[in-house]
Amino acid sequence: MSTAVPANSSPAAPTAISVRGARVHNLKNVDVEVPLGKLVTVAGVSGSGKSSLALGVLYAEGARRYLESLSTYTRRRLTQAARPDVDEVLHVPAALALHQRPPVPGVRSTFGTSTEVLSSLRLAYSRLGSHCCPNGHANAPSTDVALEIPTTCAACGVEFYGPGAEMMAFNSEGACPRCEGTGVVRTVDEATLVPDESLTIDEGAVAPWQNLMWSLMKDVAREMGVRTDVPFRELTEREREIVFHGPAEKRHILYVNEKTGVAGEMDFTYYSAVHTVENALSKVKDERGMKRVEKFLHEAVCPDCGGSRLSELVRSTKVRGIGLDEACRLPLSELVEWAAGIADTMPQELVAMARQIVDELIVTARRLLDLGLGYLSLDRASSTLSTGERQRVQLARAVRNRTTGVLYVLDEPSIGLHPANLAGLTGVLRDLLADGNSVLVVDHDVALLRQADWLLEIGPGSGHAGGEIVVNAPVAQAVADPASRIAPFITGAAEVICREPTEAEEVFAHGAVHLETAPIHTVHALDVAIPEQRLTAVTGVSGSGKTTLVLESLVPALRALADDAPLPAPATSIQTEQAQRVVVVDASPIGTNVRSTVATYSGVMDELRRVYARTPAAREAGLRAGDFSYNTGSLRCAHCDGTGQIVLDVQFLPDVDIVCPECGGSRYGEAARDIRRVLADGDRDAAGLSLPELLALTVDEAEQVCADLPRARRHLHLLSELGLGYLTLGETTTALSGGEAQRLKLSADLGRDQHGTVFVLDEPSIGLHPLDVRVLLGVLDRLVERGASVVVIEHDLDMIANADWVIDMGPGGGEAGGRVVAAGTPEQLAADPASITGRYLAEHLAQSSAH
Repeated sequence: MSTAVPANSSPAAPTAISVRGARVHNLKNVDVEVPLGKLVTVAGVSGSGKSSLALGVLYAEGARRYLESLSTYTRRRLTQAARPDVDEVLHVPAALALHQRPPVPGVRSTFGTSTEVLSSLRLAYSRLGSHCCPNGHANAPSTDVALEIPTTCAACGVEFYGPGAEMMAFNSEGACPRCEGTGVVRTVDEATLVPDESLTIDEGAVAPWQNLMWSLMKDVAREMGVRTDVPFRELTEREREIVFHGPAEKRHILYVNEKTGVAGEMDFTYYSAVHTVENALSKVKDERGMKRVEKFLHEAVCPDCGGSRLSELVRSTKVRGIGLDEACRLPLSELVEWAAGIADTMPQELVAMARQIVDELIVTARRLLDLGLGYLSLDRASSTLSTGERQRVQLARAVRNRTTGVLYVLDEPSIGLHPANLAGLTGVLRDLLADGNSVLVVDHDVALLRQADWLLEIGPGSGHAGGEIVVNAPVAQAVADPASRIAPFITGAAEVICREPTEAEEVFAHGAVHLETAPIHTVHALDVAIPEQRLTAVTGVSGSGKTTLVLESLVPALRALADDAPLPAPATSIQTEQAQRVVVVDASPIGTNVRSTVATYSGVMDELRRVYARTPAAREAGLRAGDFSYNTGSLRCAHCDGTGQIVLDVQFLPDVDIVCPECGGSRYGEAARDIRRVLADGDRDAAGLSLPELLALTVDEAEQVCADLPRARRHLHLLSELGLGYLTLGETTTALSGGEAQRLKLSADLGRDQHGTVFVLDEPSIGLHPLDVRVLLGVLDRLVERGASVVVIEHDLDMIANADWVIDMGPGGGEAGGRVVAAGTPEQLAADPASITGRYLAEHLAQSSAH
């Protein structure tokens, strides 16, 4: 006899992810409960372990378990995540990560294709457009295309089929035949073919023959009547014409193999320098091959399609009087307004279909508008989007997919977002929650943290001083916890101003960089003054023209001025009293080489190698400084070749990186560990430290033991002042966060006089806790004190409030921006009603002063 199971006896659904014993990177055997179905924010200073928990544990384990549920056949074709160093993770759903730096899309990807707005727009043009017959006569919109029946031209009577949506795609039949749907044509730039005319052809004057594996061509050219033993500049016009454009004729040549010295003879077809490049371009199969060829190419907008990528037939179809190419050039905000009126222009029988198509387009576009991307046009190449823009495109696509039961892990989604765009971001995150997902956000934007459901703070410090759970509670409860280091910034209790402000009348006391530009993109002609030996912030909503002003106008103009070269467009004039050099510092990773470490990049490693080479044991062994290099020296570990790790191939499972069992990750062989240096501080072992042991110390620890080494100590002290004292000397630079990488790049410039130098930083506050922002402001202040002029593109209100001068672009993005709305001190900007940034800055300053 069966017994009915009571309805309420089923186990309750889990409400949190349980993590036990997490030890990824600097996490200290962490146990934590992370709520499900909530907007959870993870905060902490740089290097505290935020990303280690969010991405290294929760995302890695969620993604790994999902992949393990797939078949072996499928798993073999996917890149699999290795199991994180954690004892147990319970109740983790399938996970998706939206990284801080999404991969750069290919050449055929545009804002329209990556967001799928273009798919809806193509459908609108296919079903609702006025199509032209083969004789060029326009026909009124009809149901023929939707019914897949031929249209009879009202003017000439010819029957034709209107194009379907796929036939209007530039990745298929709708592509311009000239550029094959890329919008650009590549032609050989003859100026690059012979970069040094003082060389002879025998000496390698013709670069394509040298670089593209056609070294025998000089022998063929000799048979064609070209002198190859005189400087290229002395060749006659006929000889130069043969080199650049000579016919593909076969010649019998005698040659000597350059590697073996063996002579031979053969029949060989002549490839001119231009044809050599064109032939190589036609055979390019990957990015590496393209890089070899592109140096000889000039890229220009396709003259046939005007860069639209579309064929003439596709461009001939009109909706509301404009073609698909014209619609794709509209900023998204304008496109939505234009699309909303399509149904009103349609015949009655098409109105219902028009509304359905347009509604789909507007729903997709609305997410992007909410995320502050309304200034972008559909034809904008995806490769030109910023990392923040690409991440927001990913986020909009995730919401559109309407998945449920997924853990979304977002790394700094507020990157590049003006405070005015933040409400749209939180709205989209709430949409993900409404669909039954969980959202975990690693971010420092206090406005975003205020709107979260839950705050998980990791710290309290960085590196060894971090890796612990400081606070894990609902936001209202977390901000009342005295242990929280972010709470004073969320509540507004923390002091905003942390550097001595410059009085308005003193801002231009040291002169100015005066820049004038012509109109470009959506930016109008500008006339801007940037004070010298001051900290200037360039602000404005996304797409307002900040990047165009600073990175595309100011930086190239200053470089041209330094090189005494013509000013590049759009700059028309630049005047300066001091500026002689420009340095651009961004937060991009420092290379991809695991051999680069904090010690090598900062320059301290060279001094340490020299010091250890002078020890008695090293001299006795006949060792030089070069022997102490873990990259090429004789003391490097032979088992891992100085990388400190080895890769295990586990067939069906992902490759596993493990610490080298021979050197324990130190990168050095046994002999290096026997060469020790007696230390300055007497607290340590009297036997001293070996170089591998020294590289395992943090910067702060190494500064103490190198107190008797002035050069090394100076390097280490600079790193410590930059707030990087928690990093170990042997830490790879590829493992550093964006903020850490940026400060490490600045370290080389801190110790010298900087008069005449302009430092340009693009969003230096990316990835920085408010406390780290204060450290960065201290660094920038030191540069200014040493005579530098510092220009930052910023959205962070703390950075803006501490600037000497603010230039606010806008008022909106795209066509609605491109002007200097306001310029002045932070106080003047906060009082200017025309400035959107000023409005948020005033609120920020008022909230701080209220406490």
